[in-house]
Amino acid sequence: MNLRGCAAQILSRVIGDGQSLTAALDSQLPKLKDHQDRAFAQAICYGVIRHYFALDCLLGHLLDKALKAKDGDIKALLLVGLYQLQYMRVKPHAAVSETVAATKHKPWSKGLVNAVLRRYLRDSETLAAQCATDRQAELNHPRWLIEQIETNWPEQYRHILAANDLPPPMALRVNLRQNSREDYLRMLNQQGMAAQVVAHCPTALILDEAMNVDQLPGFAEGRVSVQDVAAQLAAGLLDAQAGDRVLDICAAPGGKTAAILERQPGLQSLLAVDIDAGRLQRVTDNLHRLQLHAETLAADAANPQDWAAGQLFDRILLDAPCSGFGVIRRHPDIKLLRRESDIAALRALQAQILGACWDLLAPGGTLLYATCSILKQENEQQIAAFLNRHADARELVISADWGQPRPHGRQILTGDRRMDGFYYAKLGKAV
Repeated sequence: MNLRGCAAQILSRVIGDGQSLTAALDSQLPKLKDHQDRAFAQAICYGVIRHYFALDCLLGHLLDKALKAKDGDIKALLLVGLYQLQYMRVKPHAAVSETVAATKHKPWSKGLVNAVLRRYLRDSETLAAQCATDRQAELNHPRWLIEQIETNWPEQYRHILAANDLPPPMALRVNLRQNSREDYLRMLNQQGMAAQVVAHCPTALILDEAMNVDQLPGFAEGRVSVQDVAAQLAAGLLDAQAGDRVLDICAAPGGKTAAILERQPGLQSLLAVDIDAGRLQRVTDNLHRLQLHAETLAADAANPQDWAAGQLFDRILLDAPCSGFGVIRRHPDIKLLRRESDIAALRALQAQILGACWDLLAPGGTLLYATCSILKQENEQQIAAFLNRHADARELVISADWGQPRPHGRQILTGDRRMDGFYYAKLGKAV
Protein backbone atom coordinates (compact mmCIF):
# COMPACT_ATOMS: atom_id res chain seq x y z
CA MET A 1 0.00 0.00 0.00
CA ASN A 2 1.24 3.49 -0.88
CA LEU A 3 1.72 5.23 2.48
CA ARG A 4 1.01 8.70 1.10
CA GLY A 5 -2.22 7.41 -0.39
CA CYS A 6 -3.18 5.82 2.92
CA ALA A 7 -2.51 9.10 4.72
CA ALA A 8 -4.60 10.97 2.16
CA GLN A 9 -7.53 8.60 2.70
CA ILE A 10 -7.36 9.24 6.44
CA LEU A 11 -7.06 13.00 5.99
CA SER A 12 -9.98 13.21 3.56
CA ARG A 13 -12.19 11.68 6.24
CA VAL A 14 -11.20 14.44 8.64
CA ILE A 15 -11.09 17.39 6.23
CA GLY A 16 -14.02 16.41 4.03
CA ASP A 17 -16.24 14.25 6.23
CA GLY A 18 -15.66 15.85 9.64
CA GLN A 19 -14.48 12.63 11.28
CA SER A 20 -12.11 12.94 14.21
CA LEU A 21 -8.47 12.25 13.43
CA THR A 22 -8.37 9.55 16.11
CA ALA A 23 -11.34 7.71 14.60
CA ALA A 24 -9.98 8.05 11.05
CA LEU A 25 -6.58 6.72 12.10
CA ASP A 26 -8.17 3.82 13.99
CA SER A 27 -10.12 2.78 10.91
CA GLN A 28 -7.18 2.80 8.49
CA LEU A 29 -3.86 2.26 10.28
CA PRO A 30 -4.55 -1.40 11.19
CA LYS A 31 -4.39 -2.13 7.44
CA LEU A 32 -0.67 -1.33 7.62
CA LYS A 33 1.09 -4.33 9.15
CA ASP A 34 4.54 -2.79 9.54
CA HIS A 35 5.05 -0.66 12.67
CA GLN A 36 7.32 1.82 10.88
CA ASP A 37 4.77 2.24 8.08
CA ARG A 38 2.02 2.98 10.61
CA ALA A 39 4.25 5.46 12.40
CA PHE A 40 5.14 7.23 9.13
CA ALA A 41 1.52 7.50 7.98
CA GLN A 42 0.41 8.72 11.40
CA ALA A 43 3.17 11.34 11.49
CA ILE A 44 2.07 12.67 8.09
CA CYS A 45 -1.58 12.83 9.17
CA TYR A 46 -0.83 14.67 12.40
CA GLY A 47 1.55 16.99 10.57
CA VAL A 48 -0.93 17.93 7.85
CA ILE A 49 -3.73 18.57 10.34
CA ARG A 50 -1.39 20.47 12.69
CA HIS A 51 -0.26 22.78 9.85
CA TYR A 52 -3.49 22.67 7.87
CA PHE A 53 -4.22 26.39 7.54
CA ALA A 54 -0.68 27.23 6.44
CA LEU A 55 -0.65 24.37 3.93
CA ASP A 56 -4.14 25.15 2.65
CA CYS A 57 -3.07 28.71 1.90
CA LEU A 58 -0.09 27.44 -0.10
CA LEU A 59 -2.31 25.07 -2.02
CA GLY A 60 -4.79 27.82 -2.79
CA HIS A 61 -2.03 29.83 -4.46
CA LEU A 62 -0.76 26.78 -6.36
CA LEU A 63 -4.08 25.71 -7.86
CA ASP A 64 -5.59 27.59 -10.78
CA LYS A 65 -9.04 26.61 -9.55
CA ALA A 66 -10.34 24.81 -6.49
CA LEU A 67 -10.84 21.07 -6.66
CA LYS A 68 -14.38 19.68 -6.64
CA ALA A 69 -15.76 18.29 -3.40
CA LYS A 70 -15.71 14.74 -4.80
CA ASP A 71 -11.95 15.08 -5.22
CA GLY A 72 -11.25 15.72 -1.57
CA ASP A 73 -8.86 12.76 -1.60
CA ILE A 74 -6.71 14.53 -4.22
CA LYS A 75 -6.70 17.72 -2.16
CA ALA A 76 -5.60 15.66 0.84
CA LEU A 77 -2.87 14.04 -1.26
CA LEU A 78 -1.59 17.46 -2.37
CA LEU A 79 -1.48 18.57 1.26
CA VAL A 80 0.48 15.40 2.07
CA GLY A 81 2.99 16.29 -0.64
CA LEU A 82 3.33 19.89 0.50
CA TYR A 83 3.76 18.83 4.12
CA GLN A 84 6.62 16.51 3.20
CA LEU A 85 8.35 19.22 1.17
CA GLN A 86 7.92 21.96 3.76
CA TYR A 87 8.23 20.18 7.11
CA MET A 88 9.71 16.70 6.74
CA ARG A 89 13.22 15.56 6.04
CA VAL A 90 12.14 13.57 3.01
CA LYS A 91 14.20 14.04 -0.14
CA PRO A 92 12.17 16.23 -2.52
CA HIS A 93 12.36 13.83 -5.47
CA ALA A 94 11.14 10.97 -3.25
CA ALA A 95 8.32 13.05 -1.79
CA VAL A 96 7.12 14.09 -5.25
CA SER A 97 7.44 10.69 -6.92
CA GLU A 98 5.79 8.73 -4.09
CA THR A 99 2.95 11.25 -3.80
CA VAL A 100 2.36 11.16 -7.56
CA ALA A 101 2.38 7.35 -7.41
CA ALA A 102 -0.63 7.49 -5.06
CA THR A 103 -2.86 8.88 -7.87
CA LYS A 104 -3.39 5.53 -9.63
CA HIS A 105 -7.04 5.39 -8.61
CA LYS A 106 -7.60 8.73 -10.42
CA PRO A 107 -5.16 8.81 -13.38
CA TRP A 108 -6.31 12.28 -14.47
CA SER A 109 -4.80 13.75 -11.30
CA LYS A 110 -1.26 12.47 -11.90
CA GLY A 111 -0.18 15.47 -13.97
CA LEU A 112 -1.88 17.92 -11.58
CA VAL A 113 -0.18 16.52 -8.47
CA ASN A 114 3.21 16.44 -10.20
CA ALA A 115 2.86 20.00 -11.51
CA VAL A 116 1.67 21.47 -8.19
CA LEU A 117 4.46 19.93 -6.14
CA ARG A 118 7.17 20.86 -8.66
CA ARG A 119 5.86 24.41 -8.84
CA TYR A 120 6.07 24.61 -5.06
CA LEU A 121 9.74 23.58 -5.22
CA ARG A 122 10.42 26.32 -7.77
CA ASP A 123 8.40 29.11 -6.13
CA SER A 124 8.47 28.30 -2.40
CA GLU A 125 9.87 31.68 -1.33
CA THR A 126 7.31 33.66 -3.34
CA LEU A 127 4.50 31.48 -2.03
CA ALA A 128 5.68 31.91 1.56
CA ALA A 129 5.65 35.69 1.14
CA GLN A 130 2.10 35.56 -0.25
CA CYS A 131 0.83 33.47 2.65
CA ALA A 132 2.60 35.70 5.20
CA THR A 133 -0.01 38.38 4.46
CA ASP A 134 -2.85 36.00 5.33
CA ARG A 135 -3.43 36.08 9.11
CA GLN A 136 -5.16 32.72 9.15
CA ALA A 137 -2.20 31.12 7.36
CA GLU A 138 0.44 33.02 9.33
CA LEU A 139 -1.03 32.00 12.70
CA ASN A 140 -2.22 28.62 11.39
CA HIS A 141 -5.66 28.70 13.04
CA PRO A 142 -9.14 29.55 11.76
CA ARG A 143 -9.78 33.29 11.92
CA TRP A 144 -12.64 33.02 14.40
CA LEU A 145 -10.50 31.02 16.81
CA ILE A 146 -7.61 33.48 16.51
CA GLU A 147 -10.06 36.25 17.43
CA GLN A 148 -11.47 34.29 20.38
CA ILE A 149 -8.05 33.58 21.87
CA GLU A 150 -6.79 37.11 21.18
CA THR A 151 -9.86 38.56 22.90
CA ASN A 152 -9.36 36.31 25.93
CA TRP A 153 -5.57 36.68 26.14
CA PRO A 154 -4.45 39.77 24.19
CA GLU A 155 -0.89 39.67 25.54
CA GLN A 156 -0.36 35.90 25.33
CA TYR A 157 -2.37 34.84 22.28
CA ARG A 158 0.59 34.50 19.90
CA HIS A 159 2.42 32.34 22.41
CA ILE A 160 -0.68 30.17 22.85
CA LEU A 161 -1.18 29.75 19.10
CA ALA A 162 2.49 28.86 18.62
CA ALA A 163 2.31 26.32 21.46
CA ASN A 164 -0.75 24.74 19.84
CA ASP A 165 1.34 23.89 16.78
CA LEU A 166 4.07 22.03 18.69
CA PRO A 167 3.90 18.31 19.45
CA PRO A 168 3.18 17.84 23.17
CA PRO A 169 5.64 16.20 25.55
CA MET A 170 4.86 12.72 26.85
CA ALA A 171 4.10 12.95 30.56
CA LEU A 172 3.81 10.02 32.93
CA ARG A 173 1.83 9.60 36.15
CA VAL A 174 3.68 7.28 38.49
CA ASN A 175 1.43 4.99 40.54
CA LEU A 176 2.68 5.75 44.03
CA ARG A 177 0.78 2.75 45.40
CA GLN A 178 3.23 0.50 43.54
CA ASN A 179 6.48 2.48 43.47
CA SER A 180 7.97 5.86 44.32
CA ARG A 181 8.61 8.37 41.58
CA GLU A 182 12.35 8.15 42.26
CA ASP A 183 12.31 4.35 41.95
CA TYR A 184 10.41 4.50 38.68
CA LEU A 185 12.80 7.13 37.32
CA ARG A 186 15.66 4.76 38.11
CA MET A 187 13.86 2.00 36.22
CA LEU A 188 13.59 4.26 33.19
CA ASN A 189 17.25 5.26 33.40
CA GLN A 190 18.34 1.63 33.68
CA GLN A 191 16.62 0.97 30.36
CA GLY A 192 18.23 3.98 28.71
CA MET A 193 15.16 6.22 28.92
CA ALA A 194 15.59 9.77 30.18
CA ALA A 195 12.90 11.73 32.00
CA GLN A 196 12.57 14.88 34.08
CA VAL A 197 10.90 15.26 37.47
CA VAL A 198 8.08 17.84 37.64
CA ALA A 199 8.52 19.86 40.82
CA HIS A 200 4.92 21.07 41.14
CA CYS A 201 3.30 17.64 40.69
CA PRO A 202 4.47 14.77 42.96
CA THR A 203 3.41 12.00 40.57
CA ALA A 204 4.69 13.44 37.28
CA LEU A 205 7.64 12.72 35.02
CA ILE A 206 8.18 14.09 31.51
CA LEU A 207 10.02 11.84 29.06
CA ASP A 208 12.79 13.37 26.98
CA GLU A 209 11.47 11.38 24.01
CA ALA A 210 7.98 9.99 23.40
CA MET A 211 7.65 6.24 22.98
CA ASN A 212 5.09 3.47 22.69
CA VAL A 213 3.52 2.64 26.06
CA ASP A 214 4.55 -0.99 25.65
CA GLN A 215 8.16 0.15 26.02
CA LEU A 216 7.52 1.66 29.45
CA PRO A 217 8.76 -0.61 32.25
CA GLY A 218 5.90 -1.97 34.31
CA PHE A 219 3.17 -0.36 32.21
CA ALA A 220 1.16 -3.56 31.83
CA GLU A 221 1.40 -4.13 35.60
CA GLY A 222 0.08 -0.66 36.39
CA ARG A 223 3.26 0.98 37.66
CA VAL A 224 2.72 4.03 35.46
CA SER A 225 0.18 5.74 33.20
CA VAL A 226 0.38 8.36 30.48
CA GLN A 227 -1.31 11.62 31.53
CA ASP A 228 -0.53 15.28 30.98
CA VAL A 229 0.79 17.06 34.05
CA ALA A 230 -2.10 19.56 34.09
CA ALA A 231 -4.62 16.72 34.26
CA GLN A 232 -2.63 15.03 37.04
CA LEU A 233 -3.20 18.05 39.29
CA ALA A 234 -6.90 17.19 39.64
CA ALA A 235 -6.49 14.41 42.22
CA GLY A 236 -4.49 16.60 44.59
CA LEU A 237 -6.92 19.50 44.22
CA LEU A 238 -9.93 17.28 44.90
CA ASP A 239 -8.11 16.01 48.01
CA ALA A 240 -10.50 13.13 48.69
CA GLN A 241 -10.19 11.74 52.21
CA ALA A 242 -10.51 8.22 53.59
CA GLY A 243 -14.18 7.31 53.91
CA ASP A 244 -15.34 9.84 51.31
CA ARG A 245 -17.97 9.07 48.70
CA VAL A 246 -16.61 10.44 45.40
CA LEU A 247 -18.41 11.17 42.14
CA ASP A 248 -16.37 11.58 38.93
CA ILE A 249 -18.51 13.20 36.24
CA CYS A 250 -17.60 12.93 32.53
CA ALA A 251 -15.00 10.42 33.67
CA ALA A 252 -13.86 8.75 30.43
CA PRO A 253 -11.20 7.71 29.60
CA GLY A 254 -10.49 7.41 33.32
CA GLY A 255 -7.11 8.98 33.94
CA LYS A 256 -8.37 11.24 36.71
CA THR A 257 -10.53 8.45 38.15
CA ALA A 258 -7.45 6.27 38.51
CA ALA A 259 -5.36 9.10 39.93
CA ILE A 260 -7.95 9.73 42.67
CA LEU A 261 -7.91 6.05 43.64
CA GLU A 262 -4.12 5.86 43.54
CA ARG A 263 -3.87 8.86 45.84
CA GLN A 264 -6.53 7.75 48.32
CA PRO A 265 -7.11 3.99 48.59
CA GLY A 266 -9.41 4.41 51.61
CA LEU A 267 -12.46 5.87 49.84
CA GLN A 268 -15.86 4.57 50.82
CA SER A 269 -16.85 4.56 47.14
CA LEU A 270 -16.12 6.12 43.76
CA LEU A 271 -18.74 6.35 41.03
CA ALA A 272 -17.46 7.21 37.53
CA VAL A 273 -20.18 8.51 35.21
CA ASP A 274 -19.96 9.17 31.48
CA ILE A 275 -22.66 9.53 28.85
CA ASP A 276 -20.73 7.43 26.32
CA ALA A 277 -20.84 3.72 27.17
CA GLY A 278 -18.07 2.96 24.65
CA ARG A 279 -15.70 5.46 26.22
CA LEU A 280 -16.71 4.29 29.68
CA GLN A 281 -15.29 0.87 28.84
CA ARG A 282 -11.88 2.56 28.63
CA VAL A 283 -12.31 3.60 32.28
CA THR A 284 -12.89 -0.03 33.22
CA ASP A 285 -9.92 -1.17 31.14
CA ASN A 286 -7.59 1.41 32.69
CA LEU A 287 -8.69 0.55 36.22
CA HIS A 288 -8.18 -3.16 35.55
CA ARG A 289 -4.61 -2.58 34.37
CA LEU A 290 -3.91 -0.49 37.47
CA GLN A 291 -5.53 -3.06 39.80
CA LEU A 292 -8.07 -0.49 40.99
CA HIS A 293 -11.83 -0.59 41.33
CA ALA A 294 -14.65 1.89 40.89
CA GLU A 295 -18.31 1.64 40.01
CA THR A 296 -19.00 2.87 36.48
CA LEU A 297 -22.28 4.12 35.06
CA ALA A 298 -23.27 5.21 31.55
CA ALA A 299 -25.66 8.08 32.21
CA ASP A 300 -26.44 11.72 31.41
CA ALA A 301 -24.80 13.92 34.04
CA ALA A 302 -27.25 16.70 33.27
CA ASN A 303 -30.17 14.56 34.50
CA PRO A 304 -29.08 12.88 37.75
CA GLN A 305 -32.70 12.34 38.75
CA ASP A 306 -32.60 9.41 36.32
CA TRP A 307 -29.74 7.62 38.09
CA ALA A 308 -28.54 9.18 41.36
CA ALA A 309 -31.35 7.70 43.50
CA GLY A 310 -30.91 10.34 46.19
CA GLN A 311 -27.20 9.69 46.76
CA LEU A 312 -25.04 12.52 48.05
CA PHE A 313 -21.26 12.73 47.60
CA ASP A 314 -18.50 14.28 49.71
CA ARG A 315 -16.28 15.07 46.72
CA ILE A 316 -17.30 15.65 43.12
CA LEU A 317 -14.95 16.06 40.17
CA LEU A 318 -16.68 17.63 37.19
CA ASP A 319 -14.40 17.42 34.16
CA ALA A 320 -16.86 19.46 32.14
CA PRO A 321 -17.46 19.03 28.40
CA CYS A 322 -15.68 21.93 26.74
CA SER A 323 -14.18 23.29 23.52
CA GLY A 324 -10.90 21.48 24.13
CA PHE A 325 -8.88 24.54 23.10
CA GLY A 326 -6.28 23.75 25.75
CA VAL A 327 -5.40 20.41 24.13
CA ILE A 328 -5.14 21.39 20.47
CA ARG A 329 -1.51 20.31 20.39
CA ARG A 330 -2.71 16.76 21.24
CA HIS A 331 -5.82 16.93 19.06
CA PRO A 332 -5.01 19.33 16.20
CA ASP A 333 -8.22 18.36 14.38
CA ILE A 334 -10.06 20.54 16.92
CA LYS A 335 -8.98 23.50 14.76
CA LEU A 336 -10.88 22.04 11.81
CA LEU A 337 -13.85 20.39 13.49
CA ARG A 338 -14.87 22.86 16.21
CA ARG A 339 -17.24 25.68 15.19
CA GLU A 340 -17.65 29.12 16.75
CA SER A 341 -21.32 28.37 17.37
CA ASP A 342 -20.31 25.43 19.58
CA ILE A 343 -19.12 27.72 22.37
CA ALA A 344 -22.53 29.01 23.44
CA ALA A 345 -23.98 25.49 23.40
CA LEU A 346 -21.09 24.18 25.49
CA ARG A 347 -21.47 27.00 28.02
CA ALA A 348 -25.15 26.15 28.43
CA LEU A 349 -24.38 22.45 28.86
CA GLN A 350 -21.64 23.19 31.40
CA ALA A 351 -24.01 25.35 33.43
CA GLN A 352 -26.69 22.65 33.33
CA ILE A 353 -24.33 19.88 34.47
CA LEU A 354 -22.71 22.09 37.12
CA GLY A 355 -26.11 22.89 38.61
CA ALA A 356 -27.15 19.24 38.53
CA CYS A 357 -23.92 18.12 40.21
CA TRP A 358 -24.29 20.74 42.92
CA ASP A 359 -27.54 19.10 44.00
CA LEU A 360 -25.60 15.84 44.50
CA LEU A 361 -22.95 17.41 46.75
CA ALA A 362 -23.33 16.80 50.46
CA PRO A 363 -23.31 19.83 52.80
CA GLY A 364 -19.68 20.61 53.65
CA GLY A 365 -18.55 18.82 50.48
CA THR A 366 -16.18 20.01 47.74
CA LEU A 367 -16.74 20.20 43.99
CA LEU A 368 -13.77 20.59 41.64
CA TYR A 369 -14.68 22.10 38.27
CA ALA A 370 -12.19 21.40 35.51
CA THR A 371 -11.93 22.00 31.77
CA CYS A 372 -9.23 21.59 29.15
CA SER A 373 -10.15 24.99 27.74
CA ILE A 374 -8.47 28.38 27.85
CA LEU A 375 -11.62 30.42 27.13
CA LYS A 376 -12.82 32.57 30.00
CA GLN A 377 -16.43 32.01 28.89
CA GLU A 378 -16.11 28.33 29.80
CA ASN A 379 -14.03 28.89 32.90
CA GLU A 380 -13.90 31.88 35.22
CA GLN A 381 -17.05 33.45 33.75
CA GLN A 382 -18.90 30.16 34.12
CA ILE A 383 -17.92 29.98 37.79
CA ALA A 384 -18.82 33.63 38.41
CA ALA A 385 -22.31 33.01 37.03
CA PHE A 386 -22.67 29.85 39.13
CA LEU A 387 -21.68 31.63 42.35
CA ASN A 388 -24.24 34.35 41.61
CA ARG A 389 -26.94 31.69 41.32
CA HIS A 390 -26.04 29.66 44.43
CA ALA A 391 -25.97 31.34 47.82
CA ASP A 392 -24.79 28.10 49.45
CA ALA A 393 -21.61 28.00 47.35
CA ARG A 394 -18.30 29.58 48.20
CA GLU A 395 -15.09 29.50 46.28
CA LEU A 396 -12.12 27.73 47.85
CA VAL A 397 -8.91 29.49 46.83
CA ILE A 398 -6.34 27.38 45.00
CA SER A 399 -2.87 28.37 46.17
CA ALA A 400 -0.25 27.01 43.80
CA ASP A 401 2.95 27.82 41.95
CA TRP A 402 1.53 26.74 38.58
CA GLY A 403 -0.84 28.59 36.27
CA GLN A 404 -2.21 31.99 37.13
CA PRO A 405 -4.90 33.08 39.61
CA ARG A 406 -8.04 34.47 37.98
CA PRO A 407 -11.00 36.31 39.51
CA HIS A 408 -12.34 32.78 39.99
CA GLY A 409 -10.23 29.65 39.80
CA ARG A 410 -6.79 29.12 38.32
CA GLN A 411 -5.86 29.01 34.63
CA ILE A 412 -3.02 27.16 32.91
CA LEU A 413 -2.30 28.42 29.41
CA THR A 414 -1.12 26.00 26.75
CA GLY A 415 2.61 25.36 27.03
CA ASP A 416 2.93 26.90 30.50
CA ARG A 417 5.61 24.77 32.19
CA ARG A 418 5.09 22.29 29.33
CA MET A 419 1.47 21.59 30.38
CA ASP A 420 -1.74 21.49 28.40
CA GLY A 421 -4.14 24.39 28.72
CA PHE A 422 -6.34 23.66 31.73
CA TYR A 423 -8.64 25.39 34.21
CA TYR A 424 -9.60 24.49 37.77
CA ALA A 425 -12.01 26.05 40.25
CA LYS A 426 -12.79 24.63 43.68
CA LEU A 427 -16.21 25.14 45.29
CA GLY A 428 -17.36 24.36 48.83
CA LYS A 429 -20.96 23.79 49.90
CA ALA A 430 -22.29 25.38 53.07
CA VAL A 431 -23.15 23.05 55.94
